[in-house]
Amino acid sequence: MSQLYTSVQYVKGVGPHIAALLEKRGIRTVSDLILHLPCRYIDRRRIASISDTPVGKERTIIAEVVTSGVAFLGRKRKRIFEVIAKDESGCLEAKWFHFNQSYMPKLFRKGTRVLFAGELTEYNGMKQFVHPEIEILGEDDDSFELGGCLLPIYPLTEGLSQRLLRKIVKNAWEKYEKCLLNPYPNNFLKRHNLMDFKKAVSELHLPPKDADFDLLNTYRTEQHHTVIFTEFFFLELALAIRKASIDKEKGLSFEFNEGVYKSLLAALPFELTSAQKRVIGEIKQDMSRVHPMNRLLQGDVGSGKTIVALAAAVQAVANGYQAVFMAPTEILAEQHYRTIAAIAEKLQIPCALLTAGVKGKMRDEIYKGIESGAIPILIGTHAVIQQDVKFAKLGLAIIDEQHRFGVIQRQALHKKGVKPDVLVMTATPIPRTLAMTLYGDLEISVIDEMPKGRKSIITRIYKDSEHEKLYGGIRTELERGHQIYVVYPLIEESEKIDLKDATEMSKRLAEIFSPQWRVELLHGRMSSEEKERVMNEFKSGKVHILAATSVVEVGVDVPNATVMAIEHSERFGLAQLHQLRGRVGRGDAQSFCIMIVGGRLSEESRRRLNIMVETTDGFKIAEEDLSIRGPGEFLGTRQSGIPEFKLANLVRDVGILQKARQAAFEIIANDPSLGLLQNRLFAEHIKNSGGVEFGKVA
Repeated sequence: MSQLYTSVQYVKGVGPHIAALLEKRGIRTVSDLILHLPCRYIDRRRIASISDTPVGKERTIIAEVVTSGVAFLGRKRKRIFEVIAKDESGCLEAKWFHFNQSYMPKLFRKGTRVLFAGELTEYNGMKQFVHPEIEILGEDDDSFELGGCLLPIYPLTEGLSQRLLRKIVKNAWEKYEKCLLNPYPNNFLKRHNLMDFKKAVSELHLPPKDADFDLLNTYRTEQHHTVIFTEFFFLELALAIRKASIDKEKGLSFEFNEGVYKSLLAALPFELTSAQKRVIGEIKQDMSRVHPMNRLLQGDVGSGKTIVALAAAVQAVANGYQAVFMAPTEILAEQHYRTIAAIAEKLQIPCALLTAGVKGKMRDEIYKGIESGAIPILIGTHAVIQQDVKFAKLGLAIIDEQHRFGVIQRQALHKKGVKPDVLVMTATPIPRTLAMTLYGDLEISVIDEMPKGRKSIITRIYKDSEHEKLYGGIRTELERGHQIYVVYPLIEESEKIDLKDATEMSKRLAEIFSPQWRVELLHGRMSSEEKERVMNEFKSGKVHILAATSVVEVGVDVPNATVMAIEHSERFGLAQLHQLRGRVGRGDAQSFCIMIVGGRLSEESRRRLNIMVETTDGFKIAEEDLSIRGPGEFLGTRQSGIPEFKLANLVRDVGILQKARQAAFEIIANDPSLGLLQNRLFAEHIKNSGGVEFGKVA
């Protein structure tokens, strides 16, 4: 097995230069290379002439370049690279909208034979490919590459060709394939309908001649199923092992104080929903156990997660411990502080706010209060994990919008106590597939009910030309005594981007609505004091229209606000749009979200905005968002903790993920140390691969 971790540099045909190119794709070892699997295939069994090939499906055609070069498309003169090619029966064109201007002309010289593969369409009476897969054919292409085979297409980086990568993979496979072991016992293979792992990998690199082309290109072959299951299985096995390890740890055991809980309920200006009560019950059970709580609390915007977290914090305080809330932004931390302090005061529980904006004597006093235990509840930003912050007796750590924090920051907060209970919260609903993958070691609670009396927010799309209609609606709401958000994608006008900006448009709004109604500006570059002043005046009703950037996405709670108008809404992601919409609809009055679009919409932008109109269900929106953007972008690739799968796709392969997870957790439930004979292969595999073969668990 160790030979698989030999540097890829020593594979025949690689060397230092090619190794550096391969590293750009994350290929550092022989194992990485062997498991760098094709993303699609070209069907060379069905090469036809141009005139005989019907449009509308994946096609493969060999033709000779007649002309090539940069062309200009449409009124905006968009640059494209265009190739005209011919065979004995006719002509076709191939187009690239994204291309390397110095590289492409050298590739498509007149007379060059090229294999084109992709969806064949027709434009202005001529058959065409758009961004096809291509192979430049030489005189020696009458053998393997030109024969009746299914040719693998690999993910590349600039400087690598398909032909070179195929040869390198072939060389590595011939020398090292004996080192790649099947990680499954035979009875496991049968039970889960898997084929031999080594055979599956081999046949993905070079499919059998009778393989189904459509199944190959849609990742639905038996070979794909085996590799995808394996990726998910060993990830889930690692998560199951981690969860079993956490469950063994000795932590704090809190006794639930019924009297304190009743006092909290009496201090609330509203009644808890049944979902909130259910989740508090789940947290109560966790906190009463001797093992540390590790729970994820999901809830849509405005569902009442903060109060649930406060109920847990109050119980920790009743048991003589401290609780800390960590939020990603000052605005959100300040909002939590205002909510919590108002209720904690009634319960005679001191609390404090610690952010980067708290300085000097006040900061020193907070440090002393935390260290002495005089401050039982601390709310803040990453300032709460600074070295100078020392807790007397931390029992509960609460992390809000946790996906905005890195692993190191979360661990730093955890180390502030001796195995404190941990509750992580998110108002970004996470689809079940992602939750199983990212938080497989956490218990998950969901607040799936909104507070009583909340009306569904009416959402509409307005064109840029409909501003007078928008301003008329805003005037009506202002006359009813309500308040308005108007959100812009920029702070100041940009010469490079033709978008409305908050600074200029706040002046425009003031011209329209002053002096009867007051307009104020809010953005992230303002000082903490200035932001707090504006927010307090908006919350108190002194400010009627808040012109802001997406800084209001989280942490702003003004029940009297009934309109959220979003300029250039096509520039915002689904999660952002949903969060922004969640700023209204917090009172009894009917609320509105108006998404103003500038110019022509792309298909993706239109799909995003239509989803917002169709539903206010955060989990449905999250599923669509995941489908549109993919898991990396959905949570932000830098800190998402998502493993880099070779073939598995969290949207497409959810069924396989569920089966792999069930199999992994069943094994660990019956054999936590993988000591039984039938599980030795799994233990060996995890030991040799450092945890997970295809992607490390962050």
